[in-house]
Amino acid sequence: MVYLGMLISGLLLKQFLGCPGNFCLKNMDKKILEQIKKDLLAQKKKIEEDLNAVSHKDEYEKEEHKVTFPDFGDKPDDNALEVGEYSTNLATEKILESSLRDINNALNRIEKGTYGICKYCGKEIDEKRLLIRPVASACVECKSKLQKSS
Repeated sequence: MVYLGMLISGLLLKQFLGCPGNFCLKNMDKKILEQIKKDLLAQKKKIEEDLNAVSHKDEYEKEEHKVTFPDFGDKPDDNALEVGEYSTNLATEKILESSLRDINNALNRIEKGTYGICKYCGKEIDEKRLLIRPVASACVECKSKLQKSS
């Protein structure tokens, strides 16, 4: 319900600001937004390559991967290496999937025209923050409040 309210307020804000097309921020240069999108797409491609190196797509879960168990041989030392490698790959896969989810969410916000709008307060996220962390969905003020409350 809160998400729906934020979505509606984001759409109303977009209409209120008179945002043309997919460009929603009054003060953000279109060239900067295009550069952010280009960078996000490049990061997405790299992460997908890294994910494919340690896992394979899960045929039952959309957007999920399964870590491939390595096969180094049958000796006890080989088995220990396999378990160690598998454990490392599991952690790597979780981090990569989380990063990929963040990138996809940012790209979706760009397409919807809501990129750069804080999902908590509805204010514009500072352009410098978006350049440093393009997947940011919260302004610095709201993110600080969230971190303090955790």
